[in-house]
Amino acid sequence: MSTTQPIVLAAELAVAWGDIQRHHPDLPDLAAPESLIGESSSACGTELNFERLLHEAAHGLAAARGIRDTSRAGRYHNRRFLGLADELGLDHSADPHPSSGFSLVTMRPETRERYAETIERLDLALGAHSDAASGKGERGRTFRGPATRHGSSGGGVRVKAVCGCGRNVRVVPSVLAQAAIVCGACGQPFQIAASNGA
Repeated sequence: MSTTQPIVLAAELAVAWGDIQRHHPDLPDLAAPESLIGESSSACGTELNFERLLHEAAHGLAAARGIRDTSRAGRYHNRRFLGLADELGLDHSADPHPSSGFSLVTMRPETRERYAETIERLDLALGAHSDAASGKGERGRTFRGPATRHGSSGGGVRVKAVCGCGRNVRVVPSVLAQAAIVCGACGQPFQIAASNGA
């Protein structure tokens, strides 16, 4: 995959987040858009798209307002999350899921219309990233690297990464290898911790 692909996609994610912030000024900045690339969470949705970005924005509003919107280690999305999702133009049409609550939200038609240009731009970037990641490049040439040939997705298990001020995040090593994730507090990149048993 081209090393510029994750950078381009991260930039498009940041622009899309900025478009959401124009409608919701108290939404904090997205500190590390590249951290969404390749990350999957069954509770928040596995596919990265604009709807997922709005879902993450609901969590961002919760953080900014000091609202506890999840429980069970972030898996169960409660009614406070649903209220924030509603504010962002997302609906939940059914009763809560027993283990993930109201996490399965969908965009309303008027939300899709409001962000039509943003969605189109992000979809193009996601498509280019997906093509590059799968080896579907120019002129139909493909190369299946060792991880692909041996059945590894290159992701999965998260490890602890630490910044200069000692804050830590859990991240899939392949995501960290794509581009630096920078701490919003000290400005230093997160590095995989020497001891990853924690």
